[in-house]
Amino acid sequence: MSSSPNPSSMQENDQYAQLYQEFHWQLPQDFNIAELCCRRWASEPDRIAIYFDAATSEQQSVQDHQQISHQAQHKADDSNAASGNQVFTYAQLQKQTNQLSNLLQSLGVTRGTRVAIVLPQRAEVVASHMACYQLGAIAMPMSVLFGPEALEYRLQDSGAAVVILDATALASIDAVRASCPALKHIIAIDCERADLILWQQAMAKTSDQFTPVLTQAHDPALLIYTSGTTGSPKGALMPQSALLGNLPGFVASQNWFPLKADVFWSPADWAWTGGLMDALLPTLYFGHPIVASRARFSAEGAFRLMEKYQVTNSFLFPTALKMMMKAVPEPRANYQLALRAIMSAGEAVGDAVFNWTRSALNVTVNEMFGQTEANYLVGNCAARWPARAGSMGKPYPGHRVAVLDESGQSVMPGQIGEVALHKQDIHGHPDPVIFLGYWNRPEATTEKYRGDWLLTGDLAEVDADGYLWYRGRADDMFKAAGYRIGPSEIENCLVKHPAVANAAVVPKPDLERGNLVKAFVVLTAGTARDQASDMQLIAALQQHVRGLLAPYEYPKEIEFIDALPMTTTGKVQRKVLRLLEEERAKHKP
Repeated sequence: MSSSPNPSSMQENDQYAQLYQEFHWQLPQDFNIAELCCRRWASEPDRIAIYFDAATSEQQSVQDHQQISHQAQHKADDSNAASGNQVFTYAQLQKQTNQLSNLLQSLGVTRGTRVAIVLPQRAEVVASHMACYQLGAIAMPMSVLFGPEALEYRLQDSGAAVVILDATALASIDAVRASCPALKHIIAIDCERADLILWQQAMAKTSDQFTPVLTQAHDPALLIYTSGTTGSPKGALMPQSALLGNLPGFVASQNWFPLKADVFWSPADWAWTGGLMDALLPTLYFGHPIVASRARFSAEGAFRLMEKYQVTNSFLFPTALKMMMKAVPEPRANYQLALRAIMSAGEAVGDAVFNWTRSALNVTVNEMFGQTEANYLVGNCAARWPARAGSMGKPYPGHRVAVLDESGQSVMPGQIGEVALHKQDIHGHPDPVIFLGYWNRPEATTEKYRGDWLLTGDLAEVDADGYLWYRGRADDMFKAAGYRIGPSEIENCLVKHPAVANAAVVPKPDLERGNLVKAFVVLTAGTARDQASDMQLIAALQQHVRGLLAPYEYPKEIEFIDALPMTTTGKVQRKVLRLLEEERAKHKP
């Protein structure tokens, strides 16, 4: 078990300028994700790829690292993947990958064919992706949390020919199958139905030898649909090289991954860029183990899982970290942890969580910023340069990033602008992380750019030292009484109060001021609730914000709710709350 570096010593270790200036992309012409994430490690029969934790209850007993290591010596048979805790080697996954490639090929899957993968975290996700990549097909991951309407839209828009699923998504796919004419085959895991291609039976009859097709770095590999926060979801088509483009940021955000004993875990859904490109594929690229779990996220469950598998590296959304901070303020008093690095992204972390991870976990959280179309662009690396509480960090090596005003010019320190990525790095080489374009949406692809700059739609402020500070989505900003308001700073301030578990800030329409600052607040468990205490707490929270931020930023109205609307990727859906307030305003007498 590796010990965590001392945060204070990290602050004195600033290698950023040298790392950024000396980095050069070395992009090979031929590149295939499956070759680098699985096949090249398969010759080592005992190299572990996945620890599959079958627990779906928080009552699962804790096993120590010695038990897990012992289990690895008695590897489970492929056909039993769904029963009990399992350990999968790279050799086993490559065998399964080859079998699935042959099966897909027999179904007519070839270069460019879209294959939908609707699975929770489990080993078959890896085999499904790798089979697509070594066929030259396009993998299209989709969340098992999608309902029929979301699945139908993506299947129709992409023209997917095959769906790979398990029982968690079967009913939803059944509901839309007739309206998706391009969908010809369904491969089902742990299902028993005559109209399906049953994974276990089909794989048992298929050869485990396969010769991969030759793919080039810019060949399409992935089709990932954006969350659709502004209009209908769009399919971002990613090249094989996108994985390579993610690696500098991944290595840095995980404090120079990998070290010898590194084990990765993240609750992020492997169907999303966060789970796929920030966790699963980079871990496999370096030949290390990743923990898979289908358990519903809880703070205590997360700590138990990290202790059980001696997880060293993790990606945790700010929402998850807030839950952990509130539920288990002193985790090291209760758990034997091996954590040495945490990356966080999706929302601003804020200094409350930042300071807690340092004091309670002895880990300086590395905040990161990216998006599906171009991921892992900006971030921190406490092991190589100082991380500043609440900052997104600096551009990762290999990425030329700027904060632009509406005319396309870089803003001055202290000003807010839109984060943008140049097509080329500082040495004039193409950046391999950038997407190929939106699926069948050439106009939307064109609109994504201003000249050679890819626009992210996210706002940030840059300081004199080159650190970026997240100021929200462009469509989350609003004006109240003439002042421009960014929600993240107010939300972070609210979460510092002991009674607040989470918060979201949106504009409330107002005839006099244009908008009022409105906060939706989720209270911590056990907070007293009645009319009198609610009024007292609202006043206390308002005063709390007044004392820490500008007078115009405090929430004029606070509403307590049981839970905030969240995307499946862990982001607060402020748009839902904003539309709610707009609708209420229409019906106000």
